[in-house]
Amino acid sequence: MLSVLIKKELFVELRNKEVVFSMLAFGTSVLLIFSFSFNGNPKTMHEIAPGLFWTLVLLSSSLGLHRMFGLEKDLDAFSSIIASPIDRSIIFLSKWISGFIFLSLTELLIVIPFFLFLGLSKPMSILPGLGIVMIGNLGIIAVGVLISGLGMRARMSAVLLPVLLFPLLTPLLISCVKSTAGWFHDNPFEFYQIWVMIMITYVVIFGLAGFTLFDQITEE
Repeated sequence: MLSVLIKKELFVELRNKEVVFSMLAFGTSVLLIFSFSFNGNPKTMHEIAPGLFWTLVLLSSSLGLHRMFGLEKDLDAFSSIIASPIDRSIIFLSKWISGFIFLSLTELLIVIPFFLFLGLSKPMSILPGLGIVMIGNLGIIAVGVLISGLGMRARMSAVLLPVLLFPLLTPLLISCVKSTAGWFHDNPFEFYQIWVMIMITYVVIFGLAGFTLFDQITEE
């Protein structure tokens, strides 16, 4: 059933192209603003690049998370989904995995322009940075699906999402920036492993919270 729900999410996105395209368009606009605003020397850009990257990810993901339950809300289809004989925690997992795919795809499309527009040099090792980004994405989407599901039926859901999302994601984003900075500056893993551990802990806590509490969150 999980694979069926994930295929449904991917098929709907492939047909409508709402989530990835909106995140990509918004992320590109923010990246252009960054590139024209920060015209400093390469050393300064190298120092602030991790913070700029995760700011870009946060702003883009908030737009995509708002649309994650948008189709079900617009067509009043979510009541039919939760009335079906499936565990509601599976719905959370399908949204989590599909949201992770959408965010990762958006980052894949925007990472090369990010390095080019800001004049950044490529780090020596790619794999540690890729792992940090994947863990950060899992944490952002786990929290985002919880908040998006909680505020789906609210009239001001577009306002409620960032108000609740940004404070909850602050510890995770600090850890993401610290970990990315350690990798980006080619520091040994021991120098920033504590931040990676915090990221993993955040993913586990909110992943389990979403899996166990989504049934209560989706109640009328």
